[in-house]
Formats: sequence, structure tokens, C-alpha cells
Amino acid sequence: MSDDASLSIGDLAERTGVSAATLRVWESRHGFPVPHRRASGHRRYDAQHVATVRDVVRRREEGIRLDVAIRLARAATHDVPEPAAGPPGNGSVYARLRQTHPGLMPQRLRKSTLLGLSWAIEDEFCSHSQRAHVFGAFQKEKHYRAAQTRWSDLARTNTSTHVFADFPDGDPGGSPIVAVPLAPHHPMVREWAVVCDGEDLPVALTAWELPGQGDVRDGDRVFESVWTVDPTAVREASRVCARVAAEAGVPGAGALTTELAGPRSTAAADVTQMTSLFNRVVAYVDGTPQGR
Repeated sequence: MSDDASLSIGDLAERTGVSAATLRVWESRHGFPVPHRRASGHRRYDAQHVATVRDVVRRREEGIRLDVAIRLARAATHDVPEPAAGPPGNGSVYARLRQTHPGLMPQRLRKSTLLGLSWAIEDEFCSHSQRAHVFGAFQKEKHYRAAQTRWSDLARTNTSTHVFADFPDGDPGGSPIVAVPLAPHHPMVREWAVVCDGEDLPVALTAWELPGQGDVRDGDRVFESVWTVDPTAVREASRVCARVAAEAGVPGAGALTTELAGPRSTAAADVTQMTSLFNRVVAYVDGTPQGR
């Protein structure tokens, strides 16, 4: 038992605002929180229990389902490794955000509109030279190659830049960009994503291509999409991307996964940059960009 595990379940309830009865139900149904046990069998808790329960409460207030909130909170404090999500959503940025942030409203958008949103996000980051972990999902290698010059500019000041597509194994992507190859049936092969996990302007755009569009013109293909500047949702999206990269055996991705598992800074996003991003979105979408 930890030397500082001196809190009773009543103490834990008082410090977290979660009743002792609720804590017992959580333990019974979800295996959380796991108490230390004295020889007498009495439960005892420590400061880490307090922090993790408070994290669960915070996530619940954001609308995250209890079982998901518990899993994410435990992973963030390294209480237990966060398991990969089972179907649906294994390796899918879109599915994970819909699961953990059900308040995000999906929109059906054409590829041409998604291009406008993506370019607005990319331009805003380039213009401020932000330090951020940035991830892009392109479905096919040819789509990434068409955008490679833009992404090379974007990557110059990023902390890290990873792109995902049906790359052949060992494709370098273009230094300092890391290319992550996706297997033919991987969920991200169907997805579009731009995830910028930065302090001043966290933003994530993700979408999945609706099936049955083999005969649709490329620019008219329709995707179901969500986008957000909620720092918690953006961090969740970046965790999915880092984990997919690690599972693909990308060097350094394991360390990145560990880094992103920690709690995110609570600093507020820069309102001026949010406004600038919104203005760029309006300009690009109104211009109806085509092609990629």
C-alpha cells in the first residue's frame, strides 16, 4: 500500500464531490477507482486517486460517457495503459471524437468544402509559425503528393508532423514529415483529417467518406465531418493519430503517444487566432476551391 494512502472513501468523496455510494458503484461496475486495502480490508486512497476522480468528473461535465471518461482519465495519469478502442472506431479519428464528444455536430460536406476548411487551418498555422503536433490523413498517397509542398512549409516550425495514407512501407514522406503507411482495410484509409495540437490554436477537422461513391467526380465526393477548437477534443484526436503511428512501427511514435497521454495545458486558446481562422474558412469556402 502506498505510504500516502491515508484517505478513507469518505475523504475521497469530500475532496472530489462524488458521493461514497457513487464511488462504490464505479468500483463495482468499472473497476475504478482501485483502492489500496489495509489488512483489515478497509479501502484507502491517495492524492493520485483524488486527481484521477476529479479528471473523470471534468470529462463527464464535457459530455463524455462515464466508461470512456474513466478510461481516458486513467490513461492520462498512467494508472493503466489506454487500450485501443474496439469497433467501431479502432484507429479512427472521426469515430473516436464522435464517441468521446457526442456534442460535436456532424455535417455532410463535399470534398471541395473540406479543402477550404483544411487550407484555412493550414494557412493559419503557417502564418503564425506555431509549435504544434500536426497530423494529416489523406486516404491516398496521390492526394498527399498534391499537397506535399504546402505540408512541407507547414512542417518547418511544427514540433512534429505526421501524414497518413496508403504509402508503401518505408516511404520517407519528405523530411521533416513522417509518412505513416496504412493497410488497405485500416479505418483511416477512408478518413480525412487535419489535427493541429498547439497551445494557442488547437483545432481538429476530421471526416469519413460515405460509401458508394465510386462513380462520383473527385471534387464532389461527400464526407461526414466534424471540426472543433475544443482543446480536449483536439488532444483526443492527436492521441488516436499518435497511436496509429506507433502501431505502424514509426520510430519515435511510442514516445509521442506517451507525451500526448499526459494532461493537456489548460491555457485558453487565442481568440484573435480563432477569429482569423474563421475569416480564412469563410474566404476559402466562399471561393469554392476545387481539386487537391
